[in-house]
Amino acid sequence: MVHKNNHKKKEKSRGLLPAGPMVAGCDEAGRGCLAGPVVAAAVILPENFNHPLLNDSKQLSEKKRDLLRGIIEKEALAWAVAMVDNHEIDRINILNASIRAMHLAIEQLNPLPLSILIDGNRFHPFKDLKHQCIVKGDAIYQCIAAASVLAKTHRDEWMKTKHNEYPCYAWDQNKGYPTRKHRQAIEQFGVSPLHRLSFKLTDKQLKIDF
Repeated sequence: MVHKNNHKKKEKSRGLLPAGPMVAGCDEAGRGCLAGPVVAAAVILPENFNHPLLNDSKQLSEKKRDLLRGIIEKEALAWAVAMVDNHEIDRINILNASIRAMHLAIEQLNPLPLSILIDGNRFHPFKDLKHQCIVKGDAIYQCIAAASVLAKTHRDEWMKTKHNEYPCYAWDQNKGYPTRKHRQAIEQFGVSPLHRLSFKLTDKQLKIDF
């Protein structure tokens, strides 16, 4: 599943560093969740883009993330979001699935970037593009912070829609993350088709009949 768009404009200033012309920031969301896909975003921002709220999505309220999502999607030179589902996560492991989602997002960018900045410390080369991994890069570079916001908001939105199908897990609140209530719901109701069976889903893992 991929969402994409292309646009251009300006905003006001903040302390995160610009990344230079035609550099894509890339980040993922949902890596530590017990259910649902891992979602990645890739964003190319205009060189002079700045917004006072832009930061690592984990440091922002849901309201601010939703506000920034609209701004980023409108003003980015290019953006894309892609996901890899729980079955693929179980098959190739969460690290490879996260990188796979990043590749899928980057591939959808139009135009393609000249280079890529990735949040974290692991990545597989994409085509012949230069890349650099940066630990906590979403707190340093605007384009990575923008990708962080898009990945998080798109994934949260997706999990909220799945809450309607599986309300017992309260995904509208926990978004699939390993909260105590989420684990207790798995113990009580069993696993759903969206749970990651390769993860430790409960404190009583061996007692669950998959």
